[in-house]
Amino acid sequence: MTARPVFEEDGTTHVPAFDLPASAFSSPQAQAAQAYRAKMAGAAPVTAGRDIAEVRAGLEVMLAPQVAGVLAAFPVDVVDETIAGVPVKIFTPKDKPFDQERVLINLHGGAFTMGWPSCAMLESPPVAVLGGYKVVSVNYRMAPEHKHPAGAEDVAAVYAELLKTYDASRIVIYGGSAGGALTGQMGAWLPAHGLPQAAALGIFGAGAVRFNSGDSAYIAGYIDGSFAPPPPPGEKPVDITNGYFSGHDMKDTSISPALHPEVMAKYPPTLIITGTRAMDMSPAIVTNSALLKAGVRSTLIVGEAMGHCYYYNFQLPESQDAYQAMIGFFRENLA
Repeated sequence: MTARPVFEEDGTTHVPAFDLPASAFSSPQAQAAQAYRAKMAGAAPVTAGRDIAEVRAGLEVMLAPQVAGVLAAFPVDVVDETIAGVPVKIFTPKDKPFDQERVLINLHGGAFTMGWPSCAMLESPPVAVLGGYKVVSVNYRMAPEHKHPAGAEDVAAVYAELLKTYDASRIVIYGGSAGGALTGQMGAWLPAHGLPQAAALGIFGAGAVRFNSGDSAYIAGYIDGSFAPPPPPGEKPVDITNGYFSGHDMKDTSISPALHPEVMAKYPPTLIITGTRAMDMSPAIVTNSALLKAGVRSTLIVGEAMGHCYYYNFQLPESQDAYQAMIGFFRENLA
């Protein structure tokens, strides 16, 4: 007889061990990718306490083949510049015309501590080429050298400078993982600091609420393994952001705006992308619900059997669908 879960009165559920087969609804390519997962060591390594230069360099080496694949599939011109004192990379389609009147701001992933420029190189070229857009990826300040709200301040500075050339209705902000969370925070930050709201937001692999919370943090921790599940009660959780939010209330409007209805009411149309096996699914769902309750247009895409920022693997049909959804949503909401 199959073991069944045991429920405690305090809401705790004791889940029996089980085998999770590949989803019948996932693509053959996604199922084949499990062969690579079988060779992986498990959850992402803990970076707290390690030399940050070593951690960052290691990620760049690990993602180099993936970046090379993206650049081969989506040829772009990349220019390094500084906008409002903040380093950026500007991506435009190579040898192809692109929209001169609109601009997209990309906020790269990397747990608020790494990911530059590798994650920017994964997130920006597909959108630039498929949409025919200029994408400005921001090298915002990160931990452990800096703390919140350093990243938000940098993004706001770049945004304010771009407003001198582009109307706010022609600017979209999007990002993945930490960059997705930062994008969610910008929806609250801009109006709170006297800046006009962007035309739309793209929150991918994240939500406008703190990470490592909700059902998905546990579920993904045991069935996906990219991130370890939260520790048992009484044990201190590992801070994957290397202290980026230390000293701040994680329920604050600038960190978890989805917990504040009056803040969410000021958001622009928002596209949210997560996966059924992603640790960010709960934050994504909570954010989508908060936006809908606030009367703001929100579109939530949940990739079946997909993990954290699955669209980084651009070859998957699920990822290609996600990119088409991004382009369609941005195009529909840009003036």
